[in-house]
Amino acid sequence: MKVILRQDYEVLGHIGDTVEVKDGYARNYLIPRDIAYAATPGALQALEEEKKQFARRQEKAKKTAENLATTLGSVSVTLKMKVGEEDKLFGSVTSQMIAEQLSAEGITIDKRCIELAEPIKALGVYEVPVKLHPQVGSQIKVWVVAE
Repeated sequence: MKVILRQDYEVLGHIGDTVEVKDGYARNYLIPRDIAYAATPGALQALEEEKKQFARRQEKAKKTAENLATTLGSVSVTLKMKVGEEDKLFGSVTSQMIAEQLSAEGITIDKRCIELAEPIKALGVYEVPVKLHPQVGSQIKVWVVAE
């Protein structure tokens, strides 16, 4: 069965691609989840309109992310943690803690956008990358100090 993809789908392709899939896969999975249309002439016209709307939404999301990135460039977060011998932390600083501190300062960011390679386990100043949009990123300065 030929279907037209309504959204990017890793396994099959990108928006607007016409792909050949098995009938059951199309009827039971792709079409009910609004991932694809059956390939008909009317569906092609509807898809063109959806592409335009998708592009507008993506552009709006990118502009919002760019504005937030400029705000985050000047933000620093201070986290007070309990420390033991040799300035080692009890526990560690996670992306959840950074997101909570940012929300206390009035900036709402999902913790999954904060890209910590591994939790912070020592005192110091860290540059933490934040991925706000696939094409927009920023850095937050995180100060970890003794309580």
